[in-house]
Amino acid sequence: MKLYHSPASPFVRKVCVLLHELNQADAVEPATVTTTALASDETLKAANPLARLPALERPEGTTLYDSRVITAYLNDLYGGDFYPQAGTRWDTLTLEATGDGIMDSAVSMAYEVRLRPEEAQSKEWIEAQWNKISRALAVLNARWISHLSGSVTMGHVSIACALGYLDLRHDARNWRRGNDALAAWFAEFESRPSMQATLPPAS
Repeated sequence: MKLYHSPASPFVRKVCVLLHELNQADAVEPATVTTTALASDETLKAANPLARLPALERPEGTTLYDSRVITAYLNDLYGGDFYPQAGTRWDTLTLEATGDGIMDSAVSMAYEVRLRPEEAQSKEWIEAQWNKISRALAVLNARWISHLSGSVTMGHVSIACALGYLDLRHDARNWRRGNDALAAWFAEFESRPSMQATLPPAS
């Protein structure tokens, strides 16, 4: 299998963390592409008409895209238990959606600054995205921290990759301020071998 890949993408990292957690990191060949919302890679467009990362090319079927589709597939393929089928299933899916939503807003903020000339950037848009992130962080810190302390699921992985991306692209915002419990959880989770093996480049 081939994974269309950019090392800075938090959505790609989510897939790679799962592969490491499943001890299947060598089962997928990374195919690094350089793509942005304004200049999509042609190879990626052929694999995924939305031209978004990640995309998983399979020899036995259609190419899968959207990180949640890919992680659910890999979890089933390799007999993982990162998507509980009972009990906490809906909590897991909600946590994963929360992490993915934080990534969406954080990537949107980064694109606004990195891809648009300064005079065309919308400060209101940037702050609106950060407000979404701030609300999500506060809820995770207050309401979800006990769940995050339980057995590792895709909810945990998604939240961790989202927080890692905030450190990468929006460190000056200091997401840890006022979110002490969440910061303590992340400090422990990011020491996992799967997280260390998938650290994005600093630039």
